[in-house]
Amino acid sequence: MSRFRNIGTEGIEAETGAPAEGRVISGDPRFATWNVEEAEGGLYAGIWEATPGKWRIEYDEWEFCHILAGVSVITEDGGEARTVRAGDAFVMRPGFKGSWEVIETTRKEYVIRA
Repeated sequence: MSRFRNIGTEGIEAETGAPAEGRVISGDPRFATWNVEEAEGGLYAGIWEATPGKWRIEYDEWEFCHILAGVSVITEDGGEARTVRAGDAFVMRPGFKGSWEVIETTRKEYVIRA
């Protein structure tokens, strides 16, 4: 078994979903997730995509995100709105609460430590 793993969608079936009930603020956002790697201790890596809409988010985990395509606005409760687009990278820390609004279908690479 190789210890090298590409992060991509080829050969992986997407898991589909939407924000949890009661979290949608506007639109009808839909998700596709290609979870490429899952390791002991709650470590995940892959690609996530969302269609336009806005919903409430609450992070219990640590997540690194790298935007591959699209435009989104992430707003922390009591904080500023941040527009993210292709090429942007950031970390969402445990305890982050706010909203995620997809303006243009957004695709990101992620690494999550639960």
